[in-house]
Amino acid sequence: MVDSAALPAVPADGATEKKVSRRALVAAVAGNFLEFFDFTVYALFAVMIGRVFFPVGSASGQLLLSLATFAVGFLMRPLGGILIGAYADRKGRKAALTLTMLLMAVGTGILGLTPSYEQIGLFAPAVVVLARLLQGFSAGGELGAATTYLVEAAPDGRRGLFGSWQYASQGLATLVACLMGFGLAELLSAEAMNAWGWRVPFLFGMLIGPLGFYIRRHMHETVNETERHESSGAVLKELFQRHGGLIFIGVLSIMGGTISNYIVGKYMTTYAMHTLKLPASTAMLAGATSGFVVFCAALLGGWLSDRYGRRMVMVLPRIIFVLLTIPGFYVITTSHDAGLLFLMIAILAFFQAISGAVGILALPECFPRAVRSSGLSITYALGVTIFGGTAQLIVTWLNDVTGDPMALAWYLVATNVITIIALYRLRPPSAQGSLE
Repeated sequence: MVDSAALPAVPADGATEKKVSRRALVAAVAGNFLEFFDFTVYALFAVMIGRVFFPVGSASGQLLLSLATFAVGFLMRPLGGILIGAYADRKGRKAALTLTMLLMAVGTGILGLTPSYEQIGLFAPAVVVLARLLQGFSAGGELGAATTYLVEAAPDGRRGLFGSWQYASQGLATLVACLMGFGLAELLSAEAMNAWGWRVPFLFGMLIGPLGFYIRRHMHETVNETERHESSGAVLKELFQRHGGLIFIGVLSIMGGTISNYIVGKYMTTYAMHTLKLPASTAMLAGATSGFVVFCAALLGGWLSDRYGRRMVMVLPRIIFVLLTIPGFYVITTSHDAGLLFLMIAILAFFQAISGAVGILALPECFPRAVRSSGLSITYALGVTIFGGTAQLIVTWLNDVTGDPMALAWYLVATNVITIIALYRLRPPSAQGSLE
């Protein structure tokens, strides 16, 4: 469908190549971990944030307003994808990734320090919305620039494994955030957790933000100045005029994965507390289970795609995920057993992560180098905004309106079937050898 232009190479001699590639991996993954740790924390503590900033009458109303604010952040993702993605193609990957790190740290700090509704009234939810918009803008450009950087810096024949670290770092961020939440839930009373305990992860993210900024300031660049566009307008003009069809297919290929990621990986923590009435500590461990599985499965998927090609590793696990979704969620919603909850989350997250990781790294391979970062950033931002950002809100609403806890499972099945068709239409270049 689309032929890829040459990817820039890392240095040719073996020792230097390994050193540069390892440095590139650490720089992209460390910053990407911090980005998605910050973004994940809000999803995990949505119930408590609703009580602090949106004190409406019912618990369901508080949760819906909190999740609506979570979704608001996604509205800025397309803008971030357009501007930061074009900035990465114009000024280089290093400049864009340093910027996203700084913006996310500021947004996270605002969330952690904002007084409650009882203290400053309507200013509290207004400031929270502002922080979410800033985080969304940053995240909109993060994945495209980070994944593009990893793919471009990878040694020949290992683009799949290198690129999959982007997705794996999201799993690692979820794991750390959930373990932190579990520790807080175990150490603090419910009153302390609602009053200030939920703020600790946000402040942690704010404080370690400078570390990610420092690491990215010292990363090497993968695009020469002579290979960059002179203006963002030129980047976007070429992208939309020549690659609009790929963007459309890419958005559909992301749809099922991003919905599955936010439901299985993040919403299940909220679901366990709000619907299954499990203790907060148990719910946090459910999220940690998902994070650990995603971390391992994403790297496995990348490695398999280098050996067997992108398409099979994108499509087959997604089909298995669809087949397991209905029985898996039936077990979760009827058993109310924490062990079975962990097992089903682990199984679904495993197949979702293999397919999702390879699907994300295959997209930048389809775009030519001149618009690679902006192409992936915009495609991913649109997919996540339209489908991922609304996933938790939609399934919470479906659960409240229908009273059927299986409604979210059918929503997952329908959207993932569309994604399977779109993934089959993608035509990334060969996983083996050089693309130069």
